Amino acid sequence: MTGAALTTRPATIADAAAMAEIYNEGIADRVATFETQLRTPEDVMGWFDGEHPAVVVVDAEGQVVGYAVTFAYADRCCYAGVAEFSVYVRRSHRGQGVGVAAMKALIAAAEAAGLWKLLSRVFVENQASLALLRSVGFREVGVHEKHGKLDGVWRDVVAVERIIEANLD
Repeated sequence: MTGAALTTRPATIADAAAMAEIYNEGIADRVATFETQLRTPEDVMGWFDGEHPAVVVVDAEGQVVGYAVTFAYADRCCYAGVAEFSVYVRRSHRGQGVGVAAMKALIAAAEAAGLWKLLSRVFVENQASLALLRSVGFREVGVHEKHGKLDGVWRDVVAVERIIEANLD
């Protein structure tokens, strides 16, 4: 997918360093994850299991400026088509359509991989991410109160999901 000088493609191991940089910005910002320990490229390499899609968004200069990745939801075989996802955008590129591009590419990749549902949890205060997800067809299922502590403070999260209709047969 190309548009506004952005291109999406499947993520590769070679993207791990850029993905770690972007994720670490999210960790530092304290608005998108409960994680507090910075990630290394080697940590991100562990996300590539050959089964769960991951995509990157690249700008006109060839820099990875965002990504979206899926992870196993549960071990039970009945959930094989359900995946959790995360989407992160480099600080310098937020509000420029990178997240939408990443999510559209991830949804297409998830459909091609046979997944029938994507789900995640978003801090209730993270209105930008919630608006992004609504714009690409996610629905808000409800709020998990006091889902976890971040820096000693209980945080609530909104559960979101998107059904991939093409894979429901």
